[in-house]
Amino acid sequence: MKLGFVVVYFSLWCCFFSSIMWAKFTFIVPQKPGGGTSIWASIVAKELEKKLGEKIIIRHLPGARDRIGFEKFHSQLRFNPKTVMVSHGGNAVSYLQEKVTFDYMDYDAIALMNNNIIVSRLKSLDWKNRTIVWAERSGGVPESMGIALLIDGPKVWRSWKKRVKYVKGMTTSEIRLAYRRGEVNMTRDNPAAHKKHVEPLRESVTFFHHGLYNAQKDTFVPDPNFPNTLTLEELYKRLWGEFPKGKLYSAYKMVKAWRDGVQKAMWINKGNPHMNRLRKAVQDMLDDKETLSRLQKRLGKYPWHVGEDAENFVRSLYPLITSEALHTLVEFNRDALNIDSFYNKKRVYQQ
Repeated sequence: MKLGFVVVYFSLWCCFFSSIMWAKFTFIVPQKPGGGTSIWASIVAKELEKKLGEKIIIRHLPGARDRIGFEKFHSQLRFNPKTVMVSHGGNAVSYLQEKVTFDYMDYDAIALMNNNIIVSRLKSLDWKNRTIVWAERSGGVPESMGIALLIDGPKVWRSWKKRVKYVKGMTTSEIRLAYRRGEVNMTRDNPAAHKKHVEPLRESVTFFHHGLYNAQKDTFVPDPNFPNTLTLEELYKRLWGEFPKGKLYSAYKMVKAWRDGVQKAMWINKGNPHMNRLRKAVQDMLDDKETLSRLQKRLGKYPWHVGEDAENFVRSLYPLITSEALHTLVEFNRDALNIDSFYNKKRVYQQ
């Protein structure tokens, strides 16, 4: 009797264990289908599963400025060895300014793509004199800071409330529709979403982009995908005669580098048995010239960091988190954007 129970129990355990080990990989995307990260994840998953040899299921967990998906991954889902978190820039902004439980130090990076955001405006907008109608987006703080730097220069967002109509509560699809209608006259998107939703619009023109953070040089380098568009620093210098500096720029640099450095990143729990396999599959995907060409056609030619290289890149971002930069971020959010940000001294980099 007891032996029979043990055999049945062991068989059930083996079936359960087998179902976990051979289940399909799941990519957690913290936003609704159609969002920038959702588009990116679907493109990458389609190519990656060919090298991985298994189907990848994309599970969307939107809500609360895209924090819910990452929070659920941290508290529950990361302990499933076949669950991967696909984070985006909005998560990095939340990490810097909100009370969140997730922490990048708790995970291993499979790979990340050092990315960019492109800001566009309507051709008819005389942005130096007319009101800028700008809608809130998850992770959009660097763009708001960039606009503040451009319109006020060294005066530190003095005229923001007079010059910018900041609209809150719109979804991504609502913002895109409002931009097409001219109800919002400035917008932003990652390269893949920009190419799909903004570039085809006749009444739209690129305004500026941020460039790509280069950890070795500790600066932003031009984006080769947008050779005819000025970076924020270049546009600022053209307007104000020098490159930006000061506390707002330091805060901008911190948020921008974090937001776009891990804007498109794949994470697993530390100690995950599939870590090497996943990293190898990504590297195989990038080493395949035909696959890489398809990815670059849809996502742009942006640098990828895989495995330990990705870990080193993330580590290079931590020194940007200074006490002054965090304080300025909180001050700007509360004063200009009416976001109740949280100063977390635990985030401040300690050498």
